[in-house]
Amino acid sequence: MTKSQKPKAISYKLTIGWLYPDLMSTYGDRGNIIVLQKRAEWRGIKVKVKPIGIETSPYSLVVSDLLFMGGAQDTQQEIVNRDLQDMKGKVLIEQIEKGIPGLYICGAYQFLGKYYRTADKKKLPGLGVFPLSTENPGEKYPRLIGNIVIEPKIEGLTQPLVGFENHGGRTYLDYKNQRLGDVKKGFGNNGKDESEGIVYKNSFGTYLHGPILPKNPQLADLLLTLALEKKYGEKIRLEPLDNSIEKKARETVMKKLI
Repeated sequence: MTKSQKPKAISYKLTIGWLYPDLMSTYGDRGNIIVLQKRAEWRGIKVKVKPIGIETSPYSLVVSDLLFMGGAQDTQQEIVNRDLQDMKGKVLIEQIEKGIPGLYICGAYQFLGKYYRTADKKKLPGLGVFPLSTENPGEKYPRLIGNIVIEPKIEGLTQPLVGFENHGGRTYLDYKNQRLGDVKKGFGNNGKDESEGIVYKNSFGTYLHGPILPKNPQLADLLLTLALEKKYGEKIRLEPLDNSIEKKARETVMKKLI
């Protein structure tokens, strides 16, 4: 991916904490890191991507300006879930509560809720920072799979978001007004209430894989803006980029669905 704009010479720097890149990166979720890094660098913002794994100190979360965690299969999710029940999970909660921006996809989104009830009715504790819970109704019920379009319901996002969802769990928000958006095509959180995702302080949880950010640059820029404003304590206006390719990709998906 390349851009024609010449980067603006500014002194901003960002550290992106990438949680469990070796375990939590299904359906192309690592593409979100590439987008965040490139869209910052095209504007002259220096970016350091810090992988945060099982053996990594929780301090890596403290020095991160923007956090990301993708989704995974059940086995990998169980490994990560155990790790997050220790000090690393406590520090992650503190960072989210402090307003450190983050994007959490699918399994990561579920981790941050109160609990996940598996298909065999086993209740797995979550970190409890997002006011939501997730239930897997079992094999008798189909997974929620396919392309999805949502209308965002938060300030700063004026364009539809598109992505790909694939999840067996049904997520229920305690407060529907915290949803990321309304489902226009697809299933969303649970296939019933037309909600998708959550926005909690500066953190975004969603089921949209794809990955989500290449086709939705407005969301990528919102995350970068929030991270810079939080770090530097000033209002940030990012230099515009040519998003014509991203726009075509989003419109192609929407034409097939709506």
